Amino acid sequence: MDLKTALPQLLLKAIAWAEAQAAQISSSGRSLDEGEMELARRVGVARPERVRVALVDALTLPEDPELRAAALQTGLLGPGMVGLTLGQSILIRRGYETKCLLSHELRHVHQYEQAGSIAGFLPGYLQQIVLVGYADAPLEQDARAHEVADL
Repeated sequence: MDLKTALPQLLLKAIAWAEAQAAQISSSGRSLDEGEMELARRVGVARPERVRVALVDALTLPEDPELRAAALQTGLLGPGMVGLTLGQSILIRRGYETKCLLSHELRHVHQYEQAGSIAGFLPGYLQQIVLVGYADAPLEQDARAHEVADL
């Protein structure tokens, strides 16, 4: 799939999928504890009380075949992924609950806050991933730069 060409049509599907996942986590995920709230503030989150975290056995892939294929092709989702942030909702795979991963995902919450919404964040984020790859995307580099080491 030529993602540069397909991205404009996939964006609406991606935003709808992300918003649905975020709503589900928002209603079922846990709040941050005091230490996690401090970590959130440390990496720039303005409203840490709104963040919800859900531990999952695996990150859910979109049901839509095109969207699923694009997520796998870019490496955004797949068997190697251990965390995903959608707005103020964070998914973390069981067994990977570390301060380092949480700080990375919380920095993504900050980025979503700066963009104003999932719909405001995803177009730029996904374009970065399509153009330069997941590892080299500036928003990923920023999140890695704000990781807090595990003790």
